[in-house]
Amino acid sequence: MGQFSLIGKDIPRNDARAKATGTAIYTDDIKLPGMLYGKILRSPIPHARILNIDVSKALALPGVKCVVTGQDTPKIKYGNWRLFPATQDEYPLAVDKVRFVGDEVAAVAAVDPDTAQEAIDLIQVEYEELPAVFDIESAMKKGAPILHDECPNNVSVTRKIEYGDIRKAFAKADYVRQDTFRVHAVSHAYMEPCSCVAACDLDGRITLWTSTQTPYIIQCLLASTLGMRENDIRVIKPYVGGGFGGKMELRPWEFCAAFMAKKTGRPVKFTLTREEELIAGRRRHPMKLISKVGFKKDGTLVAKDLKIILDGGAYNSMGPTATFLCGNFGAMLYRYPNYRFFGQHVYTNKPPAGAMRGFGAPQSLFAAETQMNMAAEELGIDPIELRIKNAMRPGDKIPDVATVSSCGFIESLEAVAKMSGWKRKRKTLKPGEGIGVACYSFISGGVFNWFNTQYPFSAAEVRVFPDGTAHLLTMASDIGQGSDTVLKQILAEELGLKMEDIRITSADTAITPQADLGTWGSRVTLMAGNAVVDAARKIKEKLFGAISARFNLNVIYDMECKDGRVYAKGRPDRGLSFAEAVAMAQKAQRGEPLVARGYYTPRGKGLVTPAFSFGAQVAHVAVDKETGSVQVKKMWTAHDCGTVINPMAVEGQLQGSVHMGLGYALCEQFVMDKGKTLNDTFLDYKIPSALDMPPGESVCIETYETEGPMGAKEAGEGLVIPTAPAIAEAVYHATGYRCKDLPITPEKILKGMKK
Repeated sequence: MGQFSLIGKDIPRNDARAKATGTAIYTDDIKLPGMLYGKILRSPIPHARILNIDVSKALALPGVKCVVTGQDTPKIKYGNWRLFPATQDEYPLAVDKVRFVGDEVAAVAAVDPDTAQEAIDLIQVEYEELPAVFDIESAMKKGAPILHDECPNNVSVTRKIEYGDIRKAFAKADYVRQDTFRVHAVSHAYMEPCSCVAACDLDGRITLWTSTQTPYIIQCLLASTLGMRENDIRVIKPYVGGGFGGKMELRPWEFCAAFMAKKTGRPVKFTLTREEELIAGRRRHPMKLISKVGFKKDGTLVAKDLKIILDGGAYNSMGPTATFLCGNFGAMLYRYPNYRFFGQHVYTNKPPAGAMRGFGAPQSLFAAETQMNMAAEELGIDPIELRIKNAMRPGDKIPDVATVSSCGFIESLEAVAKMSGWKRKRKTLKPGEGIGVACYSFISGGVFNWFNTQYPFSAAEVRVFPDGTAHLLTMASDIGQGSDTVLKQILAEELGLKMEDIRITSADTAITPQADLGTWGSRVTLMAGNAVVDAARKIKEKLFGAISARFNLNVIYDMECKDGRVYAKGRPDRGLSFAEAVAMAQKAQRGEPLVARGYYTPRGKGLVTPAFSFGAQVAHVAVDKETGSVQVKKMWTAHDCGTVINPMAVEGQLQGSVHMGLGYALCEQFVMDKGKTLNDTFLDYKIPSALDMPPGESVCIETYETEGPMGAKEAGEGLVIPTAPAIAEAVYHATGYRCKDLPITPEKILKGMKK
């Protein structure tokens, strides 16, 4: 870290003051002249044909300006953009059938929200109810009701990964075990419900302000569904109150707002209620996982055979990508010389599941880490020692899928064992207390996500001015994780400026460079960061050339920008202030502004990602054996995220991940009755509060990722993975109850203890 001025320093977030003072403008805060308010009519039935929709009473209601149904729209399907276009299966409004309770049927725009809601209640829909399926076993049975005609067995996607010789490996294994796990659906539970405002100008172009993680994807899909040109749509991301994967797709209200704005000539706003979010919002995929693993007597892994069935709900959403990623994550962390994965994505008459923080890894690695703990016990090997023995190392490969570059996994295991006093605590805890370990690996942005396009993975534009300031433009989306701050930090470091010298404009498709898939898959720091570095270095080349000419220097590359100056290394007198250098370079270009664009596209980095993060976590719990309630007393985490750009931001990501993992492990779950979500408020859908957060200690294991900016890689999603399996192992250590079906509830613990 010694060579850096800003990298590795605690820098307050760019948006901290605005959010703390309440001056941050979120989408629902936007009010435009003449704006209408939209509401959506949702299906009360899980599966039915739409025979007729009568909107006459709604249209006759004073104050109603527009009512639309699926028949009024261009009827263009959308879905998992670019990667699997054949799996696009969703209309903005239902055209022929509804497939889950909450499916969008019609939309109203009126002069105020109450009038819009009254109009929704006046729409009459005639349904022909159809048989429905609510679990994967029923959906896959012969003769089951079919949700989509093109998938006669309700299996929409199948994915496979295989290398080595599974049969031979298991035949030679000394110890083999097979287990079945089930993991449940949970809500993203972001604080800001989805919201959007659309306006149409006199030329018919649309501007959409929306609470999104992916402005460019929304631009493309909205243009497609409206039958418009891509650049006739402008998407602007205001402040976003959390996303976690739940705001990365085009959603019906965004289409309806734009479509109705064109029809009425007035701006249209939609803001969902919390009830709508919980009833019809995207959720994490429930899965059934069947995992078979084989070991030698000394604990060496020899094979893994993994089958996963994803319950995708009524539509594909991001399920095709999740299906592949589950298999990829199943092969991570440890050296599996022989591996086979078979994944299926299945339709059911429930709300669609989509991307959620970790995107397939929390489910897949809950099974993997639980099995590692079970195997360690039966083999008589310490769980951390078993992991170290089989841990991935730099240079390891998943054939035809991924290559591990930097890897601090073993160091993370050693660090977390030392921090937690692992060996001592395993032997000396009080009755009813337990300690457990689990690990993770995660991607730093997906390589698989950009087929069939002419654009780079990420782009950035840097403008510098003769007053010593710079302007960074990026389509990367800060949704609360602090990426605007990190990108400014990277640029300031590269140009030798202060944070206050840099202005940032982000996530506006009409202004920022056209290339960035937004915020998901922990891609922003590595991919957008590399684009920023590329642009900054192009600026420096121009400045170095000007300084070289001014001082008659021969070697322009032996120069640097630091502390607000541009000068020759070893000869700081041969240089100028940054402002003077820019003025001189601009004058040499006859006043032409100094602007550079940087780009990043990983080449030859496998099918999945340019870099993987790694980490380990230990949980200490106390279980009340009378009630089955679990108290998490402390968490210890060691993680490898490459060079730490902003320690304070990384710590914030860790705390948020533990909070989310805590809810996944212990309390969050949907209560469903024939496809209907019954717990539709935060009073009934239980998420942990600040008072539930355990104390914790953490350490960053610094490695240098050659593919990352300044050596950095992901630190935002991977940390959500190990909390649930670590707590599950700690509960087992305390009670003897082994959870294979999340969440770990008091009822399950009490029943398990009786057995």
